[in-house]
Amino acid sequence: MQDVIKIESRAHQKVVLRVIPGHFATPNSHVNYYLDMTALKARQSEAEAVAVELSKQISATKVVDTIVCMDGCEIIGSYLAEELTKAGIYSMNSHKTMYIITPEYGTSGQMLFRENLKPMIKGKNVLLLMASVTTGQTIVQAVRALGYYGATISGISAIFSAANSIGGITINSLFTTADLPDYRKYEPENCSLCKEKKPIDAFANAYGYSIIQG
Repeated sequence: MQDVIKIESRAHQKVVLRVIPGHFATPNSHVNYYLDMTALKARQSEAEAVAVELSKQISATKVVDTIVCMDGCEIIGSYLAEELTKAGIYSMNSHKTMYIITPEYGTSGQMLFRENLKPMIKGKNVLLLMASVTTGQTIVQAVRALGYYGATISGISAIFSAANSIGGITINSLFTTADLPDYRKYEPENCSLCKEKKPIDAFANAYGYSIIQG
């Protein structure tokens, strides 16, 4: 196991991003850091702390009917809905509360929502919640899919993002490349780490696809 670097959030002491340097593959790119967000997504106190800080970045003028959780962010999503409700974020749902849902994926990787979830998407203002954003391709695919189902994107939130915005939509995140200045992402066919013949780390092969997204 490589050495773990811990990066503490400037906003909340319980929010700590754990990163491992090396050569790792995500679905859309190669990166030089593995971002381990397991505790942030699964441990109650940390997931709640992440939600509290993300909620502060969302304008009170936003309308959020549904939070679509990707990358295993469902626990954070539940706390985030609670925090947004406390902050007075408006929902147009008849019951005045937010839906928290997660998509499924088809064999070709397309995002899918079953019939029982479609009413929570169609005509709704959707906040997209992700663990990390590297190239932004996953967001582009998600926005297209949600548009197909009739949703309006209200905002995008992530724990870590290497991009400030995608398609004109601002990405709110707790960590950016300012917190990890030597973070690098490469197209798989033009990867400097590959050219240096650095093997893709086995740790990422085993676990990275469930944690690091594009």
